[in-house]
Amino acid sequence: QVQLVESGGGLVQAGGSLRLSCAASRSIFSFNVMGWYRQAPGKQRELVAYITSSGATNYADSVKCRFTLSRDNAKNTAYLQMDSLKPEDTAVYYCNAKQIPSIYWGQGTQVTVSS
Repeated sequence: QVQLVESGGGLVQAGGSLRLSCAASRSIFSFNVMGWYRQAPGKQRELVAYITSSGATNYADSVKCRFTLSRDNAKNTAYLQMDSLKPEDTAVYYCNAKQIPSIYWGQGTQVTVSS
């Protein structure tokens, strides 16, 4: 069983930055995809960004040019650098990893952006 542990959430003012980390309990080499989702109160969980095993990235339109996803294979960790944060980015952020046919989720970390 794979465990994903997120960290780095918190309270920040609009325009500020946060870096989320997602540490996996084993090597992330075998994951087909790693990504971040978020869920705001009263809304459905939505994809924020993902990175494939080949390093290709994809971002939701709402975060393009503000968020950057990367991973450090040696540390078994993926990162989400979030810049120019907006109040609408407020949500619980979840790390996700896929190794077909399995999908793994972290417990989530709260990000709150004040105006």
